[in-house]
Amino acid sequence: MKKLFFIFAAFTAVFTLAACGGAETFEIAMITDAGDIDDESFNQGTWEGIVEYAEANDITHKYYRPAEVSDAAYIETINLAIEGGAEVIVTPGFLFEPAIYESQSAHPDVNFVLIDGVPHPGDFETFEVAENTVSILFDEHESGFLAGYAAVQDGYRDLGFMGGIAVPAVVRFGVGYIAGAHYAADELGVDVSFPDNRFAYLGNFEASDEHKTRAQAWYQEGTEIIFAAAGGAGSSVISAAEDTSNMMIGVDVDQGALSDTVLTSAMKDLGAVVQQALTAHYAGNFPGTETQVKDAASNGVALPMESSRFDSFSQADYDAIFDMIGDGSVVVPATYSELTSFLDDLGLSTDIQESTVTP
Repeated sequence: MKKLFFIFAAFTAVFTLAACGGAETFEIAMITDAGDIDDESFNQGTWEGIVEYAEANDITHKYYRPAEVSDAAYIETINLAIEGGAEVIVTPGFLFEPAIYESQSAHPDVNFVLIDGVPHPGDFETFEVAENTVSILFDEHESGFLAGYAAVQDGYRDLGFMGGIAVPAVVRFGVGYIAGAHYAADELGVDVSFPDNRFAYLGNFEASDEHKTRAQAWYQEGTEIIFAAAGGAGSSVISAAEDTSNMMIGVDVDQGALSDTVLTSAMKDLGAVVQQALTAHYAGNFPGTETQVKDAASNGVALPMESSRFDSFSQADYDAIFDMIGDGSVVVPATYSELTSFLDDLGLSTDIQESTVTP
């Protein structure tokens, strides 16, 4: 019986090795962060850009989901993708910064596209973009500004902001949102209510009953619209808006199809920028060592006007403010100190404290 078992085990091992040797390989790989490719946010927007490019160019592609949110799991998954044939790996999100810092030197023949982050060893000080890596950042404050400006121009006066975690990208969304709302209020000669207790970070990017309950409380206490720069947690705000007949603002990608309560979305053109990087890779001119910043001037941020549910804010209104940001006529603040200077120049101030924006 033991002899039969060993023969079977040996046959299984040989069969497995043969299967692995003939397994399909995938040239383009994406590693998801905390969510999946159907998160209606950062992962999905990036993956859809990859799929569109790969299918148009007949290139094999695959996404990998790490077992957990940790540097070790990310590195392990990157190694798995490389073993599977990946020659270019796309990682969406700042959580990948330490993993790419290590992987870019360990795998010099593989190109890495890091979106929303710059590689460092975990100290947030020793940043290094290697020759086989390109970092792509966005001016989220410009996208947030457009959202706040449009909401107030469309008639909303009682505002709220829910971010996921107070990382730089989310902070910039919030700062821009405050600035845009007050800039529009100044143009219209109206007052907006945007108090300190209506600006908060949820502590994660995941949907939960706790987040929904918090958003419901805000709505029930008079908040008319909440900008949720919170990844998957935005679905909790959508549920709260639906239950209370209010509106919200989505983030990263066009989230208008998720609910009639989505007024608009503060978008990053994730699909376009990842396709640009892939095009460069296959053309042999990969922009390694570069840290690229996508903004209004480069059409890297936007509101999806065709799917937005504005009552009075028009395409002409949008084009006018977008062009002013793009040509520098309006310089959108990215930090709290820049925000206070921006509002001072308008003769305005905010009730939201610096410790709330940058805890």
